[in-house]
Amino acid sequence: MRLPFASLPLALGLIFLGAPAAAQEGGALSPRVVEEAAVPSVMTQAVDGFIIPGYRDLAQATNALSEASAALCKSPSEAALEAARSAFSDVVETWSTIEIIRLGPALEQNRFERFLFYPDRKSTGLKQVQAILANKDESAARAENLKGKSVAVQGLGALEFVLYGTGAEALSGENGGFRCRYGLAVSENLRSIAGEFLAEWEKPDGIQAAWKEPGPGNPLFRDNKEAATALLGVLVHSVEMIKDQRLRPFYAGTVDGKPDKGHPKLAIYWRSANTMPAISASFSALHRLFDTAGMERLLPADSRSIAGSIDFLFKALIAAADRIEGPVGAALADERQRATLDFIALNTADLLDRLNREFGGSIGLGAGFSFADGD
Repeated sequence: MRLPFASLPLALGLIFLGAPAAAQEGGALSPRVVEEAAVPSVMTQAVDGFIIPGYRDLAQATNALSEASAALCKSPSEAALEAARSAFSDVVETWSTIEIIRLGPALEQNRFERFLFYPDRKSTGLKQVQAILANKDESAARAENLKGKSVAVQGLGALEFVLYGTGAEALSGENGGFRCRYGLAVSENLRSIAGEFLAEWEKPDGIQAAWKEPGPGNPLFRDNKEAATALLGVLVHSVEMIKDQRLRPFYAGTVDGKPDKGHPKLAIYWRSANTMPAISASFSALHRLFDTAGMERLLPADSRSIAGSIDFLFKALIAAADRIEGPVGAALADERQRATLDFIALNTADLLDRLNREFGGSIGLGAGFSFADGD
């Protein structure tokens, strides 16, 4: 169950008990607590070095997409369609970098789901997009109208179908007028939402202040422990999301003891061949957040090796994801690339465990606590 961001301290922060963690040699137990003095600096670095720059990049990418979409509608051609598709892929990569911050402004006004509606388990969104295109619903061809429509028809999934789905070839000629106008409306809507994300995080007295200054009067974090818990929760829940929502739907490795043939059309961004670039971008983002914020400083001095093992896993996962090129369906048909997917799945689970239990346990999370279990 997803919790509102304001509830995170209540659900997560109270488990900093300073309780004994892993057993040491000889059976003795050593208490583990977060290095609280480092927390304000770590949170500040997360905001100034990762979150705000990430939303600035998203604002720039969506602006470029909107311009490319407008150019396509004005002068349709193969080159203009390719430029719009390239700008779309840039937005997917940029969004996959910052979507890990699924809290605060992202949860307000359905901004996250309006930007990316996924998973679409019953193809509800796809059917709605197809209906708009089939009926040439002009009310969907204006960005200001999209905000009041289903979240499934106003974000990246809808635009991917416009640019790559059945009938997309019409965009390069004169017969793609309505389809292009709808795609332009979606791109302008994405630009608007990206601007809202950035504006909310750039407010000096808004959420960035709450992140940087934990304390009794803070509406989000009453102390440093709650703040550190929420930051670690970003990493834990994001790795869990990659494992369960990005990898598992299209490839489980084995099912009932038998090799999984894979389900490429259940993969996110399968039409545009952005599945693995998006996964790589998310791993890279988590790695960058971990390093930029200096989360190693939250660990007791004798537990800093945990950060080294996490760093190693991030690098291995990014390199593996980058080795899988092209459509995910082709990767599933190739034995070597399937082995790489197996490697990614196995090590994603390992990374989740190291963040959730080793890092969490070393900064004082109560025995038996598990982010991944939602405790």
